[in-house]
Amino acid sequence: MYAVIKTGGKQYRVAANDKITIEKLEGAPGDQVTFSDVLMVANGGTVEIGAPLVSGATVVGEIAGQQKSDTVYIFKKRRRKHHRRRNGHRQLLTAVTITEILTGGAKPAAKAKAEKPAKAEAKVEAKSEAAPAATEAKPAKAKPEAKAETKSEAKTEKKPSSRAKKPAKE
Repeated sequence: MYAVIKTGGKQYRVAANDKITIEKLEGAPGDQVTFSDVLMVANGGTVEIGAPLVSGATVVGEIAGQQKSDTVYIFKKRRRKHHRRRNGHRQLLTAVTITEILTGGAKPAAKAKAEKPAKAEAKVEAKSEAAPAATEAKPAKAKPEAKAETKSEAKTEKKPSSRAKKPAKE
């Protein structure tokens, strides 16, 4: 079974367990991505072509990582004018592993989503157990005296008269 999907202005032929590199998608490695722009689905001998999209068909993948492409150099020159310009560009890409192709409006399996909350809960529990032990071990520090709230108040408080007044001339 394979499908043709559209993402990032390009079309890709994908099957289950394929690894593709596409234009950058938001997300962290391990996040689940669904592609709803499915142009064609082939299952054995049957081929279903959309007009323009196949209704109820989705392709589900998992983000493997974020990366950059090789540098593409842009060189411009105007002959006999001493004019040369060089720029470089590296396109941001996302590596995706296709997990399944769904037809007929089926929902994707939630195995990737179910694993993440379990890991997050374990981290929260570990932090909550470590936090009370840390607070018991540290003695409370005495707070320093309050400082003046604004600069103008600080100036008025510390304004000693450094100049002695001179007697008036007669």
